[in-house]
Amino acid sequence: MNVVQRHGVRRPAAGLGRLTGLFGRLVRETDAAVGMLYVLPPGERVLELVALSGMSRRIAAPWARMGVGDATPVADAVRQRRLVWVGGPDEMARRYPLIGLMAPFETVLAAAPVAGQDRVWGGVCLVWPLWHPPEPSRIEREAISGFCRRAGRLSEQAAAHGHPLLPASEPVVLAPNRSRTPGRGEAMGAYDFAERLPVGCCSLDLDGQVTFLNTAAAELLGVGAADLLGARPWERLLWLGDPAFEDRYRAALMSRKPTAFTAIRPPDRRLSFRLTPGATGVSVRITPADTAAETGPPSPQGALGALPLYHLMHLATALTEAVSVKDVVDRVTDQVVPAFEAQGLALLTVEDGRLRIAGYRGYAPEFMARFDGEPLTSPTPIVRALATQTPRFFTSYDDFRRAYPQAPRYGDRDAWAFLPLIATGRPVGLLVLSYDQPRSFTLAERTILTSLAGLIGQVLDRARLYDTQHQLARTLQDGLLPQELPTIPGLEVAARYLPAGHGADIGGDFYDLIRCGPHCAAITIGDVQGHNVQAAALMGQVRTAVHAHATSHLTPGTVLARTNRLVTDLNPGLFTSCLYGHLDLARHNARLATAGHHPPLIRYPDGHTESLHLPPGLLLGITPDSDYPTTAIPLQLGTVLALYTDGLVEAPGIDTDRTTADLARHLTQADDDSADHLADTLLHHALQTVPGTDDIALLVVRVNS
Repeated sequence: MNVVQRHGVRRPAAGLGRLTGLFGRLVRETDAAVGMLYVLPPGERVLELVALSGMSRRIAAPWARMGVGDATPVADAVRQRRLVWVGGPDEMARRYPLIGLMAPFETVLAAAPVAGQDRVWGGVCLVWPLWHPPEPSRIEREAISGFCRRAGRLSEQAAAHGHPLLPASEPVVLAPNRSRTPGRGEAMGAYDFAERLPVGCCSLDLDGQVTFLNTAAAELLGVGAADLLGARPWERLLWLGDPAFEDRYRAALMSRKPTAFTAIRPPDRRLSFRLTPGATGVSVRITPADTAAETGPPSPQGALGALPLYHLMHLATALTEAVSVKDVVDRVTDQVVPAFEAQGLALLTVEDGRLRIAGYRGYAPEFMARFDGEPLTSPTPIVRALATQTPRFFTSYDDFRRAYPQAPRYGDRDAWAFLPLIATGRPVGLLVLSYDQPRSFTLAERTILTSLAGLIGQVLDRARLYDTQHQLARTLQDGLLPQELPTIPGLEVAARYLPAGHGADIGGDFYDLIRCGPHCAAITIGDVQGHNVQAAALMGQVRTAVHAHATSHLTPGTVLARTNRLVTDLNPGLFTSCLYGHLDLARHNARLATAGHHPPLIRYPDGHTESLHLPPGLLLGITPDSDYPTTAIPLQLGTVLALYTDGLVEAPGIDTDRTTADLARHLTQADDDSADHLADTLLHHALQTVPGTDDIALLVVRVNS
């Protein structure tokens, strides 16, 4: 349906109908098996599907919305304003690994932008079976460019009249190309003919729903015809619920190539299915497998089956959560080996012109050690695959030995896959799989492995960048924190710092103990907002400012006020909480002030512990004229102060008041008075109750004279 936007409601517009008509003409002129038309609404960065041909909305659902920045052919065409051509599944796997992993079909593809003078209005994608030549013909290029020009002008005109072309709630599905519609007599004749056939016949539409099945098919499937009409066989018949049926159906529909497979109808009836695709859907021939002529080898597409698909989907999900190189290696080795039934796996990275072993399974350490540090100039299958950026598959040891007679063989390994890991057009590593039996590596398996390698390459490259940045930031943070606390007569002090758990960057937590005189000292703790290099840098500046003001014997409120003015002048865009205290051991008292920080815990000499609530002050960096009230407390012999950052008591979904009260109770019950033991006790208790989602800084001070 054609729509315009008015007061937030999309309503019909005539322009989109004309655009859809132009699209249908393009599909007919190019004889594309599948076509998809997208619009880019004004002010948005998401392409939305408005029309398609050759497939159902259900099958097209994963590609109904795509970000302009996504790694897809249509998004690239729109972003780069040029025709994008993908000449087959191997090229798709290399250039667009996620698409190749989701849809490893034997097809070629073209994508082009729908553009006007000043902007891009959308894009179009056309798909042909693999028998199409690897390059577009002149007629196809002219048809695509002509459509894009006309569609661009139409979109510009619609926008100029205040009615930009916007998507409806559902994309339009164009009717399949037919030379003519059969008459009633012909249809009845075809039905009678199908009923007389001794084999089962079934027809599925573009959405996989049964539109016809003869009596023989119903009997072979063990179900009434009425039960299957209008249903998808793999949803109605549980024994066809394995992904093989639906995968073969989609592959046949997209590639326009016949395929076959065998399934077992319970308890032990083997049935052979042969799928023949057409413009309107797929015809299925069903015969008993034991009496049928050989169905022939499965389509080279070769569906992987349920277990490998489970592992692959699990790996794809896990890789989205991988942060460090170690995360990537762990997830790949855990999932790829069982998914592809490999006996060995090695993951290597490229560093400074040499190979480095990142991880492996199924190999002895001494065998792998010989490859660590190998230069990229050596004549080995690993280096060859990296140099050509092309996957290499060896189906047997004879095949491998002919290509590399001098290469070492591990044990009785008899088949190998060498998969370069590519990111932004350059090799970042290599994945090697090995098997102890010859292996054919079907086209489906090769396509999936190539796509998977592309995905791993992108994630690995991102993880290496993260590791480098994280190490730099951690080194910066470690350099800014005190390497050693001073010894203060009359005080026993222990400090602990624990980086955040998985997936987080460095924080801006800091602490310090400052000697202010022979019988006095200052203590401070704080937390800069954020988890990045900027937070660590600001943490160093705040700690330095507090240290400088502390030695001037100013009141805690004045120290925080002056530090706040400095932070405000720096205008870092980050805020900082801070707690500062001045301890006068000669007079046995302490004065404290806070800038929005957690209250310290105080344990009195009798063992009673409580949170020391102080008059609040604003976080540092909000406004330059903030005041920070100072509170005085007695500091008797045996008093313990515990200063901490929010990582010790805070986590999503946890009641901070409760965790703080539990921490205070634990401090009361501690059976050792040493500062080191108390710090370890508090940290251990917190880690049992609060997930480590943030950095933790802890400073425990005990008055011992």
